[in-house]
Amino acid sequence: MRKYANSYSGRVFNDKNGNSYSGRVYGDRHWKIPFFVSLLVSITLFTTTIFGLYSSSYGRNQVQLDMVSFARPAESDGYFVESDFQSFQSNGFAKNEPPRFAYLISGTKGDSHRMMRTLQAVYHPRNQYILHMDLEAPPRERLNLTISVKNDPTFRKVENVRVMAQSNLVTYKGPTMFACTLQAISILLKESAKWDWFINLSASDYPLMTQDDLLHVFSNMSRNLNFIENMLLHGWKLNQRAKPIIIDPGLYLSKKSELATTSQRRSLPTAFTLFTGSAWVVLTRSFVEYCIWGWDNFPRTLLMYYANFVSSPEGYFHTVICNKEEFRSTAIGHDLHYIAWDTPPKQHPVSLTVKDFNKMVNSSAPFARKFRKDDPVLDKIDRELLGRTHRFAPGAWCNGTSADGADPCSVIGDDSVFRPGPGANRLQELMNKLLSEDFRSKQCSTKS
Repeated sequence: MRKYANSYSGRVFNDKNGNSYSGRVYGDRHWKIPFFVSLLVSITLFTTTIFGLYSSSYGRNQVQLDMVSFARPAESDGYFVESDFQSFQSNGFAKNEPPRFAYLISGTKGDSHRMMRTLQAVYHPRNQYILHMDLEAPPRERLNLTISVKNDPTFRKVENVRVMAQSNLVTYKGPTMFACTLQAISILLKESAKWDWFINLSASDYPLMTQDDLLHVFSNMSRNLNFIENMLLHGWKLNQRAKPIIIDPGLYLSKKSELATTSQRRSLPTAFTLFTGSAWVVLTRSFVEYCIWGWDNFPRTLLMYYANFVSSPEGYFHTVICNKEEFRSTAIGHDLHYIAWDTPPKQHPVSLTVKDFNKMVNSSAPFARKFRKDDPVLDKIDRELLGRTHRFAPGAWCNGTSADGADPCSVIGDDSVFRPGPGANRLQELMNKLLSEDFRSKQCSTKS
């Protein structure tokens, strides 16, 4: 922040010094120094306020984000600088320590227990987590979720779980959904300097392997890879999504309602090519930093374009990454989810049950959706895939004993040591296919 303030104040000094009103007043050093010091302080405070509002009130007028934070303040390493962009693209395997993930887990009315269950299933002290319950959930439920997080002894000790207390209204097919995602990313960037990939999940998602499995496999991968399903937007989807002009009432109303569609239709863009894919992603820190800061203005241009776009969460990140030369080659066309659809596919996927268990396992995907609340298949996943008998899916970080039914994860050990299991083998097989030259050559293709 000081870097921006000093840069700006330097320009003010030059303007003042070049002003035609130079004379005895400006030659008085005793007057100039306190004046410029006070000016610099004012500019610094103003810049801080602007950046604070941007990172905490994305998409809602005059509403600041109340956040219950359980994380230590991040060090200021000056990594949000355009000149550092190339270093993001070439870091590859440069980082010696194991990776870290930053999770967004979102839900709505009635989802607080499911959100906690998903959080506990994907929890690892190495990662960062932020929970968002949208405005449709009653205040009492959002408060209970916050209290559950605050009272958890592990979360309180590690300080890596946050809850957005003042929520956004989210419409699934509208821009409010990815606006909320960008807001969560900006908070995660601000609060922690130590994570490598961003993962978004909903309350109806669930893991199919442990975090030790996931972290172990990602430890051996380049940290420039973005897992985002991508395909050219064409055919009926192009006509039904790109040409209508919609308005998301969630941007200005306090109660959820359907998208409003205007009678006008718009022409297709010529400055960029539209792509689409799954709304569920695993994105690198360098890419989401670009989406937040957008130093060449392209992400903001697309943000305005997708504000009136049908199913914008299934197009924004995809169009950004496939239109930027710096990131196009990093896109891996898979959302790392197992999702089952009707034939022909409907708006929402099929709810998974025990009969889908083998298909989920054979997919080798680390996550699956969607699940009904407390469906028996979740217990089967806990038992057979996660080995979860207490709050968390166990890992090498669980340093306690299970004698007399005790929770081994109540004692936290070294979070940089992993104990991979069968899930890691399955995921590695999937990665071998996704990272093959044949598969990667087809990414962000403009051929319909």
